[in-house]
Amino acid sequence: LAEQAACEDAAQAALQLEPSPSDAERLLQETDDAFGLMARFGSPSFGGLTNVTDSLHRAQAGGMLTMAELLKIASVLRTLRGIKEWRDKCEGVKTCLDERFSLITANPYLENQISEAILSEEEMADNASPALAEIRRKIRQSSARAREVLDRMIHSATYQKYLQEPIVTIREGRFVVPVKAEYRSEIPGLVHDTSASGSTVFIEPMGAVEANNRVKELLSQEKKEMERVLYALSAEAGNFADTIVRSYGLAVSLSVVFAKASLAYRMKATRPKLNDKGRIVLHRARHPLIDKDKVVPTDIELGTTFDTLVITGPNTGGKTVSLKTVGLLTLMAMCGLMIPAAEGSELSVFTQVLAAIGRAE
Repeated sequence: LAEQAACEDAAQAALQLEPSPSDAERLLQETDDAFGLMARFGSPSFGGLTNVTDSLHRAQAGGMLTMAELLKIASVLRTLRGIKEWRDKCEGVKTCLDERFSLITANPYLENQISEAILSEEEMADNASPALAEIRRKIRQSSARAREVLDRMIHSATYQKYLQEPIVTIREGRFVVPVKAEYRSEIPGLVHDTSASGSTVFIEPMGAVEANNRVKELLSQEKKEMERVLYALSAEAGNFADTIVRSYGLAVSLSVVFAKASLAYRMKATRPKLNDKGRIVLHRARHPLIDKDKVVPTDIELGTTFDTLVITGPNTGGKTVSLKTVGLLTLMAMCGLMIPAAEGSELSVFTQVLAAIGRAE
């Protein structure tokens, strides 16, 4: 079941399922409704669900989130919106899951705010703010001026003999040229780095210093504006934190239900009838953990005209598998899982399922 879950929290919830005799009928109805919806409309996508609760609470407290954290929040919002849109397409089909679907809140406003401003975990869009767009325009202009000075130098016959290579590179955020160490004094400027061998020094010629200074100043402004944008987006996320966390929890719970339905498809399972009278009637029941191509289906009846069943036969004849099948299918049904058995099978809920397996000396 955990393998069918679309997100980590849903997988953990699947692993923590416990049988519930009092809720078994309701849980089976949820799975049956999800099964029916999947048969008609396919499954909603839960793939973008990531637990962003800690990030949202930090934003709520006034903290600044990283671009990676904001992108995860946008991914969760995109998934929540997709779940709502999927349910809208199933209009007219009433299920016991509808309340959970209706309580999920999409937030296209915040989703778009983040998606338009943040391009990747390390890149913010120019149009994240008018100020950022203007700063970056000026950075491009100043960088071009610095490059111009250096391009003229590396293509000059006068200077080419002093250069290790006719290229412009960057050191410490400034445009420089690689100069042969023995000609260091021939090119006035600031040394920013030296190669490991010591044969090359990276010099910022004096003619490029002013333009480089302007670039560095603008880069500092860019950093401050990016932080301002991140604080603003974080504050917006914090404003909606409670709603997002609640919707996320609902989506995870729905993901578990649809994982149950998906597992039912995979096992060719059916919904059993339930009773509380100790009556078990299984038709062509299969042990759920044995390869479907190798498992031998079995018919088992108990609690109708007799309440004790003794199974005899030779070793490796399937006695233990039959017993385990009854126990496992009973526990599955009480967890809201459909069972690998033919239609019309019936199981009872129990407060205890006990097993003593091994040799009695």
